[in-house]
Amino acid sequence: MAEPVWDPTRYARHGDARLQPALDLLARVPLTKAARVVDLGCGAGALFPALRARFPGAELIGVDRSASMLARVRTLDHSVRLIEADAATWRAESHVDLIVANAVLHWLADHARLLPDLLRQCRVLAVQVPDNFAAPSHRLVRETMLAGAWAAELRHVTLGDQVLPAKAYAALLRRAGATWDMWRTTYFQQLDGADAVLEWLRGTTLLPVHAALGGADQPLSRAFDAALGARLRAAYPVDTSGRVVFPFRRLFFVAETG
Repeated sequence: MAEPVWDPTRYARHGDARLQPALDLLARVPLTKAARVVDLGCGAGALFPALRARFPGAELIGVDRSASMLARVRTLDHSVRLIEADAATWRAESHVDLIVANAVLHWLADHARLLPDLLRQCRVLAVQVPDNFAAPSHRLVRETMLAGAWAAELRHVTLGDQVLPAKAYAALLRRAGATWDMWRTTYFQQLDGADAVLEWLRGTTLLPVHAALGGADQPLSRAFDAALGARLRAAYPVDTSGRVVFPFRRLFFVAETG
């Protein structure tokens, strides 16, 4: 299966909205000092300024499998140590104080193995994952994948929906001997334009769809987006101000290993 291609420019179009959950997650991290901090799945590095402000003396390490995202980080902060690696298999060289896994674990399978493994590498593990896979946006993506000329190409595509129920995470963390703080938040994003939700999804959720169809600019991808866009416009109508309200629920937890 073709690998999704991350576009730092497209992803950054909703940069403030995507960053706010990460800032809310960081605010609940109980550490006052840290020597080594890892941003696992750092993307284009939007969280590094906040990490630098919170832990000014720490070594910051960014891990991501996307070379294009890491290239963007290098243009913004030369002091961060960057590692091109898959978050599912990356291992810290030595024990670290904090691992932040913001909006990355939902792309990875086998959380029952992954979470205990990450906890063994750090004092604190801070996680945020989307929790909106039952929302109209994602339901319509799945329905559109099944109905059209693209259905055969998309039959094995997953949408980054590897998230477990909150109770399952609580059980995993308890078995690992961690103490934890867990919560949910729904963000009501105000997006501009009739196709705003489609544009949001193009930056993340639709990446594996477009990859399976040969790229976002290919005719079959454009046809898929047109069909999906019509459905999304009906589900998320534009209000009188020209904006679309897009509710987005997210699940958070911060776990301490003692």
